[in-house]
Amino acid sequence: MQAMKKEGEWLVAQLAAADADIPIGNLLREGWRLPKKQVHLLFQQKEVQIDGQPVPQHAKGREGQEIRLRLLAPEPYGVEPVFEPMEVLYEDDHLLIVDKPAKVLVHPTEPSHERTLDHMVAGHLMRSGIQAKVRHVHRLDQDTSGLVLYAKHAWASAILDEMLRERKIKRSYVAFVHGHLKGSGTIREPIGRDRNHPTRRRVSPRGEKAVTHYDLRQRFPGGSQVACRLETGRTHQIRVHLSHIGHPLMGDILYGGKASLIDRQALHAEVLRFEHPFGGQMIEVRAAMPNDLKELEKRLQEAPTRR
Repeated sequence: MQAMKKEGEWLVAQLAAADADIPIGNLLREGWRLPKKQVHLLFQQKEVQIDGQPVPQHAKGREGQEIRLRLLAPEPYGVEPVFEPMEVLYEDDHLLIVDKPAKVLVHPTEPSHERTLDHMVAGHLMRSGIQAKVRHVHRLDQDTSGLVLYAKHAWASAILDEMLRERKIKRSYVAFVHGHLKGSGTIREPIGRDRNHPTRRRVSPRGEKAVTHYDLRQRFPGGSQVACRLETGRTHQIRVHLSHIGHPLMGDILYGGKASLIDRQALHAEVLRFEHPFGGQMIEVRAAMPNDLKELEKRLQEAPTRR
């Protein structure tokens, strides 16, 4: 796909040789992966233009012609904007990556939730003069800190959702666990709901496929710091898998961790890496460990070694 540039409410690009002589409707749906419903609406409202003129779905373009798509029209945020400080680590016309603090929900799950990350992103968009629906691409648990990816328009959302399903968005975490993990490993255990608890998950033969890779970073007296890479994205996956092999996260009382050193699960989404859907360049964003995890690391390093 050619790089897209923003011009007001329109995204604009030049057709490449590979895009020529293909019906524009087919190109948008199959080549550029726009949702079928959205393509239908764009043509219905005459919001697909070639060299400045509206075209029907069956029209074909030529290499070098300019295609314009009205994909950035104002739309409701979906949540009430909240104006609070929020660390933005990457932003362009299509994407937004923010560093979520621990103990903040990504999105509201009931009406009383009025200060979630989605609310803060809506505030950021409003401050930036952008009126667009807030679209998170993936989520983190409330007590997990770190990187969350947002799409700034429906087309970006559709492509990033597909990339997530196809495991083309790589996510890495840092975790502090009880006990001493040895070296590296991969946990391949399906995860399902725990029938005895409303929110807990467990390893279950009837669960969904789940794969977690881990690498030891540091050992401390009584604990380890590990890097985890997700191949799948099941609810509580890292927490369930590490607890299953006998190394629950520090602070994660739901899965057997102890809260004596930290008052939340010691898990941080550290790295996001993926190919930009509108340009092809590799995007890699890192979020530094928050202060509570830095303090935990310091306390663990200074703890006396047991003999």
